Amino acid sequence: VHTLSLAHLKPSLWMVAAPALGGLIIGLMARFGSEKIRGHGIPEAIEVIMIGGSRMSLKVAILKPISSAISIGTGGPFGAEGPIIMTGGALGSLFAQFFHLSAAERKTLLVAGAAAGMTAIFGTPVAAVLMAVELLLFEWRPRSFIPVAAAALTATCWRPLLFGSGPLFPFAPDLTLPWWGLIACVGIGVVAGLQSGLLTKLLYMLEDAFERVPIHWMWLPMIGGLFVGLGGLVEPRALGVGYDVIGDLLSAPMVVRSVVAILLVKGAIWLVSLASGTSGGVLAPLLILGGALGWLVGLVLPGDAGFWALLGMAAMLGGTMRAPLTGAIFAVELTGDMGMLTPVLAASTAAFAVTVLLMKRSILTEKIARRGQHITREYSVDPFKLARVADVMVREVHSLPASLSVPDALRALETGDHRIYPVVDEANRPVGLVSRAEALLWNVEGGHQGETLGDLVSDASLPVAHPDDVVSRAVDVMLANDQGRLPVTDRQTGVLVGLLTRKNLLQVRAAEARQEDDRKAYFKPMRSAKT
Repeated sequence: VHTLSLAHLKPSLWMVAAPALGGLIIGLMARFGSEKIRGHGIPEAIEVIMIGGSRMSLKVAILKPISSAISIGTGGPFGAEGPIIMTGGALGSLFAQFFHLSAAERKTLLVAGAAAGMTAIFGTPVAAVLMAVELLLFEWRPRSFIPVAAAALTATCWRPLLFGSGPLFPFAPDLTLPWWGLIACVGIGVVAGLQSGLLTKLLYMLEDAFERVPIHWMWLPMIGGLFVGLGGLVEPRALGVGYDVIGDLLSAPMVVRSVVAILLVKGAIWLVSLASGTSGGVLAPLLILGGALGWLVGLVLPGDAGFWALLGMAAMLGGTMRAPLTGAIFAVELTGDMGMLTPVLAASTAAFAVTVLLMKRSILTEKIARRGQHITREYSVDPFKLARVADVMVREVHSLPASLSVPDALRALETGDHRIYPVVDEANRPVGLVSRAEALLWNVEGGHQGETLGDLVSDASLPVAHPDDVVSRAVDVMLANDQGRLPVTDRQTGVLVGLLTRKNLLQVRAAEARQEDDRKAYFKPMRSAKT
């Protein structure tokens, strides 16, 4: 892939006008086409997955790459990866919508398209799959993991025909570090985490400022574009995608003044342009900003400054997007040097820890939270899949015999302590459930003098649970039958042995909370014997 450097671009009036014109066109496309093309795309993809049933429109699939191409082509400081991820996801979603697929299946195809798009741009299939897991899938299941991995691998097969083979930024630094080298890697991660937190705060402060501008939001990308052009007059290399800058930070000689200018100007125009609502990706800018700061810090650390720049890139990506594994593997696949996996993992994890401590939400989920949707991406095992019905059911069950006459049953229900009772036959096998509401209806109707309770409530298809069932299966049965209580029967004899209620289900959550909060010392110090 041939990357164009803007280092020798001469300042001109067109340098200022072109980004503003591009912003105007994007604003018009957003207003009269689809407002969802604004921004960098990944939060929109997350929002569609979480609350939109994984349905993306054809309009977004067409307009998103066009708007991003206009933004980048006119000097916008963005990467193409975010729009490609959004476009690939839209194509997967559209394909799914042509068939009778569930929301979960549409989500899988949407994320598969996104992973394939990222792989096509960067040639990083493993990082693309990890990004899908850490950012988009909200689950770890074979039904979604296998199709996503297959999509990324398919894109890997096609990529050499379109972009060439090999890593995008080949880089093999000298990894001879002192004994405290890994501590320095963690330090780079901490610095990148602080940088990430600062950029996130500034981005949303600028978004709030743009919202207060007394003009229609359609004109805001033009204002952002104007600021981009002015920044280009100061440092032309801050414009555009900047893949050449990434390569130079890793392996080309650079001067401190140039790196500082790129860091400050790129950060400023990226924040203003993105906050104004224009279209473009964030991965490339994050790599440049993290790499520039890592390069500068690396000047006082042993080894090649490019090595520390790479750590800054991985840490910036892992911390800002709250995806430490993606950040680490992404850096390794970009350069093709597996020997750097441990240092980049240390830096990425440290940055992730810092951003988690500094901010409640990431740069991706903050925008969604401002729209009223609070999203967490912490994976955990469903406690309902670990507990058994026998662990939480009521064992002392008050039941009513099916042979009981209706008048006697009415009196028992009126004076009893419970709202619903299982009805059992002579062998203590449940045949139905009866509630006080039903008893009241029978009393109003009348005419049940010669009938027994079993005549009115016997149900051959009565849903039941068994003591050895996992609680999640019992919950599914409750939902399928719109029942708030389930008789629990012995699997062999069918005899009633317990009752499962919604209140019992809360005990599972309570037990999980206790595991998180209760602290006990299991090994106590031995006390000396008294003499």
